[in-house]
Amino acid sequence: MAKLSMIARDKKRAKTVAKFAEKRKALKAASVDMSLSFEERMEAMEKLQKLPRNASPVRQQRRCRVTGRPHAVYRKFGLSRNMLRQAAMNGDVPGLRKASW
Repeated sequence: MAKLSMIARDKKRAKTVAKFAEKRKALKAASVDMSLSFEERMEAMEKLQKLPRNASPVRQQRRCRVTGRPHAVYRKFGLSRNMLRQAAMNGDVPGLRKASW
């Protein structure tokens, strides 16, 4: 099980990303819009830089839904390799079987 503080921090980041998503999208679009003047684009870039760092979706960590483990998480299932193996053995993941040959 991951530290609860790390899981809470990641949830807080997700809320911040959702809060600033529209503003970030508009500022990013304005910063690359060549129809605007150079000064307007620079102003948009400065405003984008003034937003909180945690407003960037890149700073979010993909975590296992069961344990909160940050590494070896399969996107398709949202589970870490350990929990995915356990779920597959229990038959909880439809269409997934352990390889045997």
